[in-house]
Amino acid sequence: MSAKEKQSAEEAIPKLNPEASSQDTMLKGSAWMTAGSIFSRVLGAIYIIPWMAWMGSAYPSANALFAKGYNIYSLFLIISTAGIPGAISKQISHYNALDEYATGNRLFKQGLKIMALMGIVFGAIMYFGAPAMAFLFTNSDPNSIPVIKSLGIAVLVIPILSILRGYMQGYSDMAPSAISQLVEQIARVAYMLVATYLIMQVQKGSYVDAVTQSTFAAFIGAIFAIAILLLYMFRKLPKLRSLSRNGKPASEIDKSFAREIFEQAFPFIIMDAGITFFNLFDQSTFRQFMLMFVDASKVQLDNYYSLFGFQANKLIMIIVSLSTAMAVTAVPILSGLFAKGDNKDIESQVGSTLELFFFIMIPSALGMYAVSQPLWTTFYRYDALGVWMLQFSSIMSIFLGLFTVLSAVLQALYRNRLAIQYLVIGFIVKVVIQIPMIGLFHEFGPLVATSISMAVICWLMLRKLYKIYPFNIERTANRVSGIIIFSIAMFAVVAIINWIVYRFVGNSDRIVSLFVLFAEAIIGAIVYGYLVLKTKLADKILGSKVSRIRRLVRIK
Repeated sequence: MSAKEKQSAEEAIPKLNPEASSQDTMLKGSAWMTAGSIFSRVLGAIYIIPWMAWMGSAYPSANALFAKGYNIYSLFLIISTAGIPGAISKQISHYNALDEYATGNRLFKQGLKIMALMGIVFGAIMYFGAPAMAFLFTNSDPNSIPVIKSLGIAVLVIPILSILRGYMQGYSDMAPSAISQLVEQIARVAYMLVATYLIMQVQKGSYVDAVTQSTFAAFIGAIFAIAILLLYMFRKLPKLRSLSRNGKPASEIDKSFAREIFEQAFPFIIMDAGITFFNLFDQSTFRQFMLMFVDASKVQLDNYYSLFGFQANKLIMIIVSLSTAMAVTAVPILSGLFAKGDNKDIESQVGSTLELFFFIMIPSALGMYAVSQPLWTTFYRYDALGVWMLQFSSIMSIFLGLFTVLSAVLQALYRNRLAIQYLVIGFIVKVVIQIPMIGLFHEFGPLVATSISMAVICWLMLRKLYKIYPFNIERTANRVSGIIIFSIAMFAVVAIINWIVYRFVGNSDRIVSLFVLFAEAIIGAIVYGYLVLKTKLADKILGSKVSRIRRLVRIK
């Protein structure tokens, strides 16, 4: 392979180089995945506005039905993909770091066969087992059966989509995953809005049919995303083959591949399902536990659950997805460093990953708390209880995000049992305190219980991670302290503006709330951005390239 060909191959598909560029790779990958996650999540939230309008008076019931179906779908999605995409990303990065590209490719082909089979098996189970699942998870709601069946069709193809993304991420090439994520969301939202409009506005049909088509849109989106990823792979196929030919020969032991895949995949199943387990526990027990303390109708309880289980959750997942983007990027980098046995770089990378997480997550969470009133009003119309739910959920999102990042870090460093052990402990805490928390805080009880249990998990993970890889905790603590101070300053400015504005305008005006939301988001970003640039905190966390931004905006 000539030097020119080698350079061309490395430009198209980044060859992991832990010694020289792990931090740059982390930042670049996180930027791509964050952009893809934000745009797709925002689009996934914006569709609610026309969808809600077209549902009319049936919206609360439709919303609750949609949430119930998607929680079941999320669990099946995690089981059907079997954690293999994350495992593939981790192992391919491992082999690439050892110059064993051919071995990584064989691992991918084996995983692709397994994923196709898993999609067929679990898609069929979900489709034909829809009545049983409706009985188990939705209190025998017959309307949920067609919704579950429509999502079972999506499960057929999602495993293929997931492993294609995992393969590209194993090369630390995050752009295809990010772009396919956005295309998937555009196709999904376009289909569900057209279908809902035709059913509810043109045909004056049933909201159950509209929700069924809205959930079937997951299949449509997945098909478009697969097409995008295949296009990227075919374009880069010559470079992939070149890397494979010029690396070490592939292992000849085929039988070990399937075992290796599942050994690494099983922890990803458990950890990826962590938040979903918590959501399903809330969904399955909320009504019964609430009736122990309050006298409320089924409609009222469905509305309470929809407020935190679907509506607030949908908005906070926009910022939680930021941590998911970082987790996806960190796995191949840390796995490559582990393969090299470079403990010093691992310690540095763990500290940098945590600092980057807090640098983005804390201002995002406090910012969402500050703009919760205009944000909720814009998307769902004003509801005081809904605003409070979103405020509490915004704080809880920090723990959800930290859990996502820490579990990914532990798995990337082959500490799978520890990650699962801590998740089990946290879930036990959730189960034990759920009823007392509902007794004390009623509809806020599940959120309080989740926050406490996630805090316990994060504390256990952080303590163990520091013990194994003692990163510079003093440096990290100082930087996080600065992040918290600047985030609180940003929060205070936005909260004051919000208080002044809503003293003069009505709470229920959605158009005014939309303008207020944009204005407050821009002002908050300016305040936080100015503070981290002026103090050069951004340089310390993001690197020297930030100095270009400072010169551009003329901040010394």
